[in-house]
Amino acid sequence: MNGRHGDHGHEHHGDGQIDVVPDEAFWDERYRATGAMWSGHPNSHLVFEATDVVPGRALDVGCGEGADAIWLAEHDWQATAVDISSVALARGAARATEVGADTAQRITWLHADLIEWDPAAAQYDLVSAQFMRLPTEPRNSQFRRLAASVAPGGTLLIVGHHPSDLQTTAMRPPMPDLFFTGDDVAALLDPHDWQIVVNAARERTTTDPEGRTVTIRDSVLRAERRR
Repeated sequence: MNGRHGDHGHEHHGDGQIDVVPDEAFWDERYRATGAMWSGHPNSHLVFEATDVVPGRALDVGCGEGADAIWLAEHDWQATAVDISSVALARGAARATEVGADTAQRITWLHADLIEWDPAAAQYDLVSAQFMRLPTEPRNSQFRRLAASVAPGGTLLIVGHHPSDLQTTAMRPPMPDLFFTGDDVAALLDPHDWQIVVNAARERTTTDPEGRTVTIRDSVLRAERRR
């Protein structure tokens, strides 16, 4: 469902509608309309891939209500959590404070439009973008900017819905341009500067609108920037 924003909680909300590049007002209204839009749990691919990475500076792109940033902070990362929605950022900050002062002080909440925002170069030891929903452009431009923000020796982790989901009964917008593979992301990275660590289409199950169990795939690309 997401345009300038990450799909936290693993599944998009259930009305089947999408604005390809929704603006700040769109997202603020969506958050105000519900007590919690996402599950409150960190994205499983982040947990799996980042557990063995030495904590440092992390960037959580499209952080939503902050579950990923909070998980990172709880695991000794200094996290910058960026989102277009000030409502979501306020919820994330409040939740981090509830978790604990040590966690809250490890997170910087940043309000920015990710289509236009240009993070500082070579700044982060981990850059995580989970389920960004954008057309090929500006998505590729965004991913290139995120890659440039990874420090030497750092990790880029990008996760999205795989194009094969469109052949399932899972709730997905009928817009192929919003889906991508790990190969699509890898093609944006100079092999002289990057080592591909994971390029996978990982299966998991979900429930379709009719209540049936369906197998879907997540595109997972993890790369390390050469020193």
